[in-house]
Amino acid sequence: MRIETFYEKWSELHGSAQVKGVVKVWLTLSYWLSRPLVALLITPNALSYISILAGGTFLLSAKSNWAILLLVLSLLLDGIDGSVAILGDKTTKYGALLDSVADRIVEAFWILGLYVMGAPWQPLFVIWLASYIQEYMRARSSSLGVTEILLVTWSERPVRASLIFIALIARAFEIQVLDFTTGVTYLLLILQVSSSIRLFLALRLHLRQSLR
Repeated sequence: MRIETFYEKWSELHGSAQVKGVVKVWLTLSYWLSRPLVALLITPNALSYISILAGGTFLLSAKSNWAILLLVLSLLLDGIDGSVAILGDKTTKYGALLDSVADRIVEAFWILGLYVMGAPWQPLFVIWLASYIQEYMRARSSSLGVTEILLVTWSERPVRASLIFIALIARAFEIQVLDFTTGVTYLLLILQVSSSIRLFLALRLHLRQSLR
């Protein structure tokens, strides 16, 4: 499948969303990473299950430097299962459900990993709640007829993972200028809460206009 066709099929599955900017960069990377997996006949559902396994192993290894590799692996696997489904012509309703469930489970493992690393539980609970609400708003608005992607917030899953990655790298290199784990936690708190509010306001405006 040509990459242009891949873009078109992805757009069709996401309510004719435009493929540009950060979305296009990610889809391009996902396309090239997915092609060899499709050639190896690896199914998208298998990738979703493996991403959950990688996320759980990340949590168990949160106090070691192996957590860096497992964090990246869990993010990549869960990010390309949809692309593998498109390229392999294996898009199913169950696969879409499994992908969403895997996302939420893996993110819970990431947040628990920060707790194991020493972050306070109070902001971590708010981060988890805000990220859950953000993704729930997207899912619920879809059932209300909002098929397009209204906006890409500043706290999407790759951003969340990147901040945790920074904390892990700082620990690996024993950077002690400041407590990176706690600092990253509070930065993630600010970004996640503000992006959830921003998405709510965008959906509120869109839904009100659609009723006119």
